[in-house]
Order: sequence, then C-alpha cells, then structure tokens
Amino acid sequence: MLFKKKENKDIITDIYSHDIVKRTLIFIVGVFITALGFNVFMLPNDIVYGVSGIGVIFKKIFEFDVSMTILVSSLILLILSLVALGPKKTAKSVVGTLLYPVFVKLTEPIVPYVDFGQTEHFLIAICGAAVTGLGLGLIFKSGYNTGGTDILNEIVSKYFKMSIGNAMFFTDGIIIVCSLFLFGWQKFLYSVVNIVIVSIIADKVILGISNSKTFYIITEKDEEVKKFIMENLEKGITVINSRGGYTNNAEKMIMCTLPTREYFLLKEGIQEIDKNAFFLVTDAYEVYGGSLR
Repeated sequence: MLFKKKENKDIITDIYSHDIVKRTLIFIVGVFITALGFNVFMLPNDIVYGVSGIGVIFKKIFEFDVSMTILVSSLILLILSLVALGPKKTAKSVVGTLLYPVFVKLTEPIVPYVDFGQTEHFLIAICGAAVTGLGLGLIFKSGYNTGGTDILNEIVSKYFKMSIGNAMFFTDGIIIVCSLFLFGWQKFLYSVVNIVIVSIIADKVILGISNSKTFYIITEKDEEVKKFIMENLEKGITVINSRGGYTNNAEKMIMCTLPTREYFLLKEGIQEIDKNAFFLVTDAYEVYGGSLR
C-alpha cells in the first residue's frame, strides 16, 4: 500500500516536472492577461466576482488601492488555506497569490490608453469576460491558480460537503450579490453574465474545442452497425461487454470516435439500420492513435 502511494505521488511529481519552463511561461502570460482584463474591462465597469470583486467593492466604498486589497485578501485566504487544507494544497496557490496583484498594479498605466468611446457596456463586459476567461484558462492549464476565492471554494467544499462547482456559486454568489446593493441591477446582471462566460471560455482553453464525437451504441443489429462503421465510414470500433440494468441481459456496446463533420452520417446510419437503437454521443477533446480494430 505504501509502495502504491509513493508510486502515485511520483507520477504527479513527474507530470508537474514536464516542460516546467513552458508551463511557467504560460502561467505568467495567463496572469498578465487576467490582470489586464481586470483593469481594462472589469474595474471601470464595476464588474464584480472573485477576490478581484472585493477589490472593486473596497475601492468603491473606501477608495482603497485595488491591487493592495487583492493582495491582502489573498494572503488572508492563503493563511486560512494553510490551516484548513494543509501546506501541500496551499503550496500551489502561493505564486499566483503574489503574482496576480503585482500584475494588476503593473497593468494600471495601460488603462488610460484604452478608449472604448461609445461602445455599449454590455459588449465591453462580454469582451472582458472573454479576455479574463482566456487568461484563467492558461493559468489552470499550466497547473497553477491565482489563489483568492479558489482557496475559499476548496475550504467550503471540504467542510460543507459541497462540490467545487457549488462552492464556487456560493462564494462568488455572495460577492456578486453585494454588487447589487452597491452598483444596481444593471452592473449586477453584467457580473452574472460575465462569470458564466469566463467559466465557458476558461473550459474551452483548458480542454480545447471538440472536433471529434464519441458514440456509445447498443443495438440488436450490432453486426450491421459494425459493418457500416468499418466499411462505409472506415472508422475503428471497440466492442464493450455490458449488461442491462433492468433486464440483466448481457449486451454488446459499440464505441466509436469520429470527426464531428461525420457525426450526422453515423447518427443517420444507426437510425437507418435500427430505429430502436440506443446511443449516446459525447464530445471527444483529445484523440490519440486509432485504426480499424
């Protein structure tokens, strides 16, 4: 058991040691883009979420320096993480916690040179979300984070038995609701739309845009479906032994991955062969190897 734990730990260590220079550069670029997006799009339009949102709120109420508020808030959360989550989980947040407020300060002088003129605030909010999502996606893809409410999410998840997703909605939700009382309904709605778009863009950066689909097919005419896939579409398949949950009957499930542009052909082909076939289609973000099997 001890050997297995050490072996798993070594695998994680090896993963993080791969392309360390490249990963660090991606992380730094991601932090820069996120900080720039905050200063250019979020702060001037009072868009609030995360620890940056605390900076916006404190600037509005007390005229505090935003970067200093972010730094102090993040350091407090870092100490909480050390106590609640331990040094191992806290270590991955240290660099981002320190670097992000520094980049927020360094990108402040750029703001006066960006003039959106009469551009609609809603469009500015959407562009800001896209830029921020890109930056955060690069940060997460490099294996780091910027601390802040990411730490709070993990603490809430651990002690209140929530998923990370629910914890995020809880913690960021409280901050966003504060904006409703300070900035009104319009800015509140901008913040809600913004965080949704940020999440979507960040996911796309991390996972990439799916250009393949994977079919899981259960049909009584499995030989005909297999023949259609291998001979007509010239794609490989994998046959998986499965069992019906209700009937307990043994069944064959066919798995096939193919380019999205051929999705329609396989879908229609299955329905043409067996109108009662059951199939599930999922996005496949990374496909390696492959041949007729």
